[in-house]
Amino acid sequence: MARTQMQHAREARNCGAIRAARAWLAAAVALVLCVATGFAQDDNSADSKMDDSGAKSTSAPETPKGPKAADAEKTSKSEKSWPSESSAPKPTTHRPRPNVNLNDSAAVAAAVDKMILQNLTESGTQPAPRTSDEDFLRRIHFDLAGTVPSAREVTLFGLEPDPQKREKVIDRLLASEDYAHNWAEYWRDVIFLRATDMRARIVEGTFEKWMSEQIRENRGWDKIVTSLLTASGPINEHGETGLIFAHNGQADEIAAETSRIFLGIQIQCANCHDHPSDKWKRQQFHQLAAFFPRIVVRRMKGSADPREFEVTSFEAPAAGRGKGKAAKPAGDPLEHPERLFARFDRNHDGKITRAEVKNTRFEKQFEKLLGRAGKTKEGFLTLKDLKELPAPDPNRPMAEHYMPDLKNPSSMGTKMEPIFFVNGKRARSGLPDEERRHALAKYLTADADPWFSRAYVNRIWNEMVGEGFYMPVDDMGPQRQARMPEVLDLLADAWVANKYDMQWLFRTVARTEAYQREIRPKDPSVESPPVFAASTPKRLRADQLFNAITKVLGIEGADAKESEAPGKAGKRPGGRGPRGQFAFLFGYDPSTSQDDLTGNVPQALFMMNSRLINNLIHAQGKTRLATILEKYPDNKDAVREVYVLTLAREPSDKEEKICLNYVKDVGNRHEGFEDVMWSLMNSSEFLSKR
Repeated sequence: MARTQMQHAREARNCGAIRAARAWLAAAVALVLCVATGFAQDDNSADSKMDDSGAKSTSAPETPKGPKAADAEKTSKSEKSWPSESSAPKPTTHRPRPNVNLNDSAAVAAAVDKMILQNLTESGTQPAPRTSDEDFLRRIHFDLAGTVPSAREVTLFGLEPDPQKREKVIDRLLASEDYAHNWAEYWRDVIFLRATDMRARIVEGTFEKWMSEQIRENRGWDKIVTSLLTASGPINEHGETGLIFAHNGQADEIAAETSRIFLGIQIQCANCHDHPSDKWKRQQFHQLAAFFPRIVVRRMKGSADPREFEVTSFEAPAAGRGKGKAAKPAGDPLEHPERLFARFDRNHDGKITRAEVKNTRFEKQFEKLLGRAGKTKEGFLTLKDLKELPAPDPNRPMAEHYMPDLKNPSSMGTKMEPIFFVNGKRARSGLPDEERRHALAKYLTADADPWFSRAYVNRIWNEMVGEGFYMPVDDMGPQRQARMPEVLDLLADAWVANKYDMQWLFRTVARTEAYQREIRPKDPSVESPPVFAASTPKRLRADQLFNAITKVLGIEGADAKESEAPGKAGKRPGGRGPRGQFAFLFGYDPSTSQDDLTGNVPQALFMMNSRLINNLIHAQGKTRLATILEKYPDNKDAVREVYVLTLAREPSDKEEKICLNYVKDVGNRHEGFEDVMWSLMNSSEFLSKR
C-alpha cells in the first residue's frame, strides 16, 4: 500500500511535467509525421494551430460544421427513354473510351488509370508514385474491413515476395466478415444520422444486421435498394424497414432521402417552391412523394413493449372512396407535450426556440409545429402553444398525396399522381401501396438510369480515393459538372454490366493506380488542383477509429457487440456501451465533404485524457506496450514495434531519432515509451486513413 501511495504521490507531483513532455513529444512526432507522409493539413485543422508554448495541439476527428443548404437537383434520363428536356449528366466531350471488356475488373481498372493519366498529362500534372506496401495495407484494411492491420500482418505483407500480393489481400478482405460489418455501418450512418424521427435508433441494430447479411451475400445494390423502398413488417424483425422508420413513414421525407441517397440528387428544396437555382419544379417533388402516402408506421398490436413498431400499408376501400382502416400513425410529438417541453426547454425560460432544437432529430418537426401554431416568425413555442395545437389530421394517412396550397394552407391541396421525376414514368392511378413502391423501385434502379449507378460509384470512389467525381457525393445532377466524367461513365457502365456487384466495384477501384498512389500535400495557392493525381487522406469514421483503438490496445471485445438483440440500440449513438458512447462523440454523416468537417474540443480531450486509453498504454502489467518492452530490451527495436502496432509502418530515421532521444531524456524507459505511444495515438496519422 505504501508503494502504491508513493506512486500516486509521484504521479501527482510529475503530472504537469508529464503533460508538458507529452505536448513536446506530440509536437515533434506530429511534425515528422507530416513530413514523412505528406499529410496535407487544412488551415482549420487542429494540428495547424499552435498552443501558447509553441507546441502543436493534437488534432481531433472531424464532425460536420453544420448542415449545408441542400441544393435541389435534377435527375437523369437515359439515351433512349428519358424525356427530351435534359435531365441526364452533362455529355462527355473528352477523349473516346478505350475498348475494354466491361466484365474484366483488371482491364477496367487499367482503362480507368489510362484515362486519368491522359487527363493529368494534358494539365501538366505529374501523378504521385505508388504508395508503400505498409501504407497500402493500412489503407485497404480501413476501406474494406474498417480496421487497422495487425503488426504481424504488416510484417508478413512486407516480407511477401509475390507480385500479386496486393490483389490477394483485396480478395481476402472482401471475403471477410469485417467487410460486411464495415459497409453495413457505413450505410447505417448514411441513413440514420439524418433521421427525422427521434425513435430511429431503436431499429439501427436490426438494420445493421440485415445490411451485413446483404453485403456478405454480395446481393446486387439494385435489389438492396428495392428492399429498402418496398419494406414492410415488424421493424425488429425486418431491418430493411430502417429507411422508412427513420422518417416515420412521412412521404415527403422518404422521397427526399430516396433521391439524395440513391440518386445523389437533392430535390428536397423543391418541396415548398420551385428550386431557385435548379430546374426542378415543386410539382416534381410532390409527384415523387406520391409514391409513398400509403405507408403507415404504427405500434405493434397487442405488444406491451413501447419500442415495437411495424411498417404497414393504408389502403382505400375497394370503391375508392372514404378512408380505409388503419391504425393512427405513431410518433405524434404532441402525444406527451410536457415531456417534450421538459426535454428541449434547455435554459428553462418557458419556451423552446430554434436554437435549442438545432441539430437534433426534432428540428424538422419543430418547424412544422411552428407553422401549425402560426409562430414561424417568432421562432419559439411555449408549453401552452404545444397543448393548444390542433391534433394531427385524423384523416392521415391518406390514400393519395396532396401538394399543399401555400396560399390556403387549410385546404386539401392538389392531388398528385406518382410520377418519377427523372424520366416522367408514372405508376397507374390508384395502385395499392406496395405496388406503387415497387413501381418506383423499378424506375429508379433501371439500367438505363445513369444517376442510380453513378451515385453509388461516386460514393465508393470518394470513400476510397478521398474525393469523388461529384462533390459532395449527394449533390449531383444535370447542372453539376463532374470531374473526369468519362472515367465515371466507364466505371458506372461497367458496374451495371456486372449487375450492380458491389464486390466487383470495390475490387476494381482498389486495383487502380489512382487508389494506390501516395498522398501529396495540396498547394493552397492553386484554386482548383488536379484531381486523382494523388490519394487524399480522410478522417476515420467513428466505427473505424473505435476499431483501430481497441485493436491497437488489445481490447477488441470491448464493445461486446453491445446488442444484436431485436429492438435495442445496437452499436450506435444511444447505445450505452463503449462503442455507442464513442460513436455519439465522434460520429459524422459520411455524405459530408471532408472540407466541411472539423474537430472539436470534446473529441481532442477524449483522445488525450481518456482514462481507458491512458490505462492501456501503461508500460507495466499485461498491456500491449508492456509486452513490447519486455520482448525488446533494445529501445530502437521497441520504437519500431510501437510504430508498427499503432501506425502499421516503421518509423523514418528522423522519427526514430526523436523518439530515442526523448526516451533517453526522460530517464525512465517506461514513462518515455508511454509518452511515445500516447503521442502516436493522438497524431493526425492515427486518426486518418492515409
